Amino acid sequence: MTNIVRISVRGLVEYVYRSGSIDSRFRSVTPLQEGTKIHQAVQSSYKESDEKEVPLACEILFEGLVFKIEGRCDGVIHEENGLMIDEIKSTSRPLAEITEESYLVYWAQAKFYAYILAKEKNLETIKIRLTYVQTESKEIKQFVAESTFKELEAFVYDTVQQYVPFASLLKDHAEKRTESAKKLAFPFPSYRSGQRDFAGAVYKSILAEKKLFAMAPTGTGKTISTTFPAVKALGEGLIDRFFYVTAKTITRTAAEDALYLMKEKGLQCKAVTITAKDKVCFQDETICSKDHCEFADGYYDRINVAILDIFANETMMNREVMAVYARKHRVCPFEFSIDLAYIADAIICDYNYLYDPQVSLKRFFDEQKRKSAVLVDEAHNLVDRAREMFSAQLLKSDFLQLKRDYKGKNSYLFESAKAINEYFLQLKKQCGNQPYLVERVLQEELIILLDTFVAEAERELLEESTSLLLDTYFLAQAFLKTAKLFDERYVTFAEIEKSEVRVKLYCLDPSYLLGQAAKHYRSTIYFSATFMPISFYKDMLGGEKADYMLSIPSPFLREHLELYIQPVSTRYHDRERSKKIIVRTIREVVRKRRGNYLIFFPSYKYMTDVYEECILEDWEGVRTIVQSQTMSETEREEFLASFETGQDDSLVGFAVLGGIFSEGIDLKGDRLTGVIVVGVGLPQIGVDRDLIKDYYNQKGKNGYDYAYVFPGMNKVLQAGGRLIRTEEDQGILVLIEDRFLTDKYQRLLPYEWQHFKVLDESGL
Repeated sequence: MTNIVRISVRGLVEYVYRSGSIDSRFRSVTPLQEGTKIHQAVQSSYKESDEKEVPLACEILFEGLVFKIEGRCDGVIHEENGLMIDEIKSTSRPLAEITEESYLVYWAQAKFYAYILAKEKNLETIKIRLTYVQTESKEIKQFVAESTFKELEAFVYDTVQQYVPFASLLKDHAEKRTESAKKLAFPFPSYRSGQRDFAGAVYKSILAEKKLFAMAPTGTGKTISTTFPAVKALGEGLIDRFFYVTAKTITRTAAEDALYLMKEKGLQCKAVTITAKDKVCFQDETICSKDHCEFADGYYDRINVAILDIFANETMMNREVMAVYARKHRVCPFEFSIDLAYIADAIICDYNYLYDPQVSLKRFFDEQKRKSAVLVDEAHNLVDRAREMFSAQLLKSDFLQLKRDYKGKNSYLFESAKAINEYFLQLKKQCGNQPYLVERVLQEELIILLDTFVAEAERELLEESTSLLLDTYFLAQAFLKTAKLFDERYVTFAEIEKSEVRVKLYCLDPSYLLGQAAKHYRSTIYFSATFMPISFYKDMLGGEKADYMLSIPSPFLREHLELYIQPVSTRYHDRERSKKIIVRTIREVVRKRRGNYLIFFPSYKYMTDVYEECILEDWEGVRTIVQSQTMSETEREEFLASFETGQDDSLVGFAVLGGIFSEGIDLKGDRLTGVIVVGVGLPQIGVDRDLIKDYYNQKGKNGYDYAYVFPGMNKVLQAGGRLIRTEEDQGILVLIEDRFLTDKYQRLLPYEWQHFKVLDESGL
């Protein structure tokens, strides 16, 4: 039936009854967190005849729509004279501040459960209880009301009536989207080489509810090859939405462009792009509270009208479009995009919205996730990003400063910060003369101290907020959440630098957590131009034996790439000796063929040393530009804009491997003539990388390859991939490093890079 509307009780009542302002200065004050332990503690006091976590569902026919509404109430209490619904909420607010009317949305949720139960049991009256639990003291405050079935029925139908305009809008759109997606043909006259296979594999993976790991070289048309089959899966009812997640703005733009193209061919698909809060905020300072921001003040009173307006009139809800509607309705543009994400067909966003435990889109229920597909662009980046997201760290200096700030002002907070500072001092003593300490177990003493600190910080933040206390509170909360994930894939890593002590819960292996996250979704498609070796990335991203793998050959003629390897050592101890040879090669390549070049180095220092040597002598007809460590967005754009076609002189850009210019940029045609890569891109040797190496050695794998070689070669492949972007492009690629001629590195070169010539010291 196309007139069925499925919705949760919570989703329905939140749409109709939520009100007030955004206030994220201290998140645990305003929203009431539903703590599992607190729920279980209250439920443990129930009688044997009482019921816990009771699933409830009903159907309501209203204005030609069938509303299938379901939820799970916390408790059903069996009393002598009848039944009582119990709805449990936890809060850090003092219970004295909470009245019967404080949170009408929770009464609405409980009333809905009461209506469903009363109808099911044919009850004339039923009691409703709201149970509030103070998170720190565990004190309980309860409010009880009694309603007749007729009163509840009138309330439920009034609630549904308020939701009908929105439900009708969503239903009508879903019908148009499904029909248009079914009819949609591939939006280009023909498929490129390998593209049909790729798109077919994506669709089959969604159909079979599998993960796919696909290496699709530059020119395959990765974005359309993944979004088109996802749209077709929408049309077949396999999924209700898909996420296109990536690490870079430029690839988010490519996804928008693909959806625009399909829109021009008749697709009716609602897509929203989520942009970071600090980039879309209308205010000079991002403070989300009604006192500081008119767009936060009364946000929930206006958001429903704003959503109805934009959803009725727009298809591609990107940053610019949402800004127009956000100003029109005076709503926060960031929160607006988050709310839209829950009803969109396509959500384009950064990795962290799906994978970061601190940031993710938490209101997507499991049932919604099971009807979703995830497209992970440039998925090689997710490995280190996931390590970062699943790790957490604290600094001694923060607690020392808090100890000073609250001495004589708040004795409890002072003592708590002091205890943690002293814990850090003890760690420093344990290290002795060593700059770091690694433990394979979780430091339970620190967890206990942080639990106390968080409780004291919450109490202080209710009265007064400082940026240091608020920031440290959130860092401590993140640390405690990460501690719950701690297992054999983690270490506790303490690092000493002068008076500073940094303690980190470091995730060495993110594969398990990434694999767990993927299980919630129908299918996840991981794709990249540089998945070599693909088995490594399948392992690191949480793949399983039954998952699919696909490697597509490059669609470009490899004769368009003129490739040289110069076997010179760029190892750290050889850099001074090899510098002059590298300089001579760079100057000779540029002299023989006028054009635009990018030279990539393993570090800023190495880049600077070679650059300064390059310009010691006059370099006639050559302009140079150099990447700096702190470049603004404008400076980055100016750097790329320098690569123009048809210039009289040559341009040589000096940049770093793995940096902003070695990945995700398009300099098509004559905008880029050649690329020179210096070194094999190995990450800097350090304790963290060595910990990863040791971990994988212990698992029976080649730890050095996992920690250094494979991530390093990915940087090389990405940098070299800047050169040939279209079928017409031609260029010269020079790899400078003797290791490129060894069997290990030869096996990691793609087919189109295996027709190289070896340079001796005399050059080309």
